[in-house]
Amino acid sequence: MGIEREIKLALPPDRADAADRFFTGIAGSPGRDVPLVNIYFDTASLALAGAKIALRLRKTPEGWLQTLKAAGTAAGGLHSRHEWETPVAKDALELDTLAAACDDETALATLRGVAGDLGERFRTTFVRRLWRLSFDGAPIEAAIDRGEVTATVGGQTRREAISEIELELLQGDERALHALADRLSAAVSGLTPEDINKAQRGYRLCAR
Repeated sequence: MGIEREIKLALPPDRADAADRFFTGIAGSPGRDVPLVNIYFDTASLALAGAKIALRLRKTPEGWLQTLKAAGTAAGGLHSRHEWETPVAKDALELDTLAAACDDETALATLRGVAGDLGERFRTTFVRRLWRLSFDGAPIEAAIDRGEVTATVGGQTRREAISEIELELLQGDERALHALADRLSAAVSGLTPEDINKAQRGYRLCAR
């Protein structure tokens, strides 16, 4: 089990270039573009969402990953959640493999209880521009995500744009994460804390 600690900031589209220059200046090199497709699964009644659990498949340039995220917190843009991730051979869930990695009995019981009723509910498709930084002695992954969330409901596709920054603490003191966010906000105007993650946006599209 890992605990994901990251700060999310809503990024006005016209400030993306300024954010890019900021991260490139700190890293000393341009960011690397990574195309990502995420498929989120739940029951028709959204039982996993009701238990504050997210289950997804992610397509990366290296292959497919499956991830289970359990209930967490979000305040002022800082998100903390338990997560478990394992590689899979193709675009299909391997729940037994995921269950073997998960050490949260509550989340595991919920997942097993709905396993036969899971289906795709929405997708996020975006390009992640990625930097690995060292800031105040802590390794941090900085990303600019731009793309969209899509959900097909009643035969119609609903869409919502993605334009945000993620700062993930890989190791070390959380104060370094906040210090980087403060410096970024001073350098790039218009950023605001984002307490709604991509999965929550997808569920919002499904429900409205």
